[in-house]
Amino acid sequence: MGYRDYAVLMILAKLGLRASEVATLNLDDIDWQSGTILVHGKGRRQAIMPLRHDVGTAIATYIRHERPASACRRLFLRTLAPHVGFASGCAITMIAKQALDRAGIDGYAHHGAHLFRHSLATDLLRSGASFAEIGQLLRHRSIDSTRIYAKLDVEKLRELSLPWPGRAQ
Repeated sequence: MGYRDYAVLMILAKLGLRASEVATLNLDDIDWQSGTILVHGKGRRQAIMPLRHDVGTAIATYIRHERPASACRRLFLRTLAPHVGFASGCAITMIAKQALDRAGIDGYAHHGAHLFRHSLATDLLRSGASFAEIGQLLRHRSIDSTRIYAKLDVEKLRELSLPWPGRAQ
């Protein structure tokens, strides 16, 4: 895996961005001084998010060591000429699918990049974050959108639950 793909996966896993949001990131969207990143989200909405140190390091390594010289201001570029930004989030989804395949994670590749977003939300929920906090990080307009991420945890709780006394198992 190259530096570009690693940086993409770090953004997906640690910041919970959508594939389309990663694809449309520009070099100018990163404010290294303040440690923030400007995200161009759904419905032309924008959000300034904190840039985690590990994610920033992955991005900086890609820029310094692998990003092709190009007049294009998109952060992530195609590796083959012409070195332009991705046309859509589909390329980001493919990077995620390939990583899942390489990791031997079966049955989830069709979810692609969104699996990383879902995984982040689930981890935060398990760590005690509220739906409101998770929804704010994921930039959901409605708490109902965030509640969808609780489904997996309910299933896991059912697996771990003890049978009710006197009830057939």
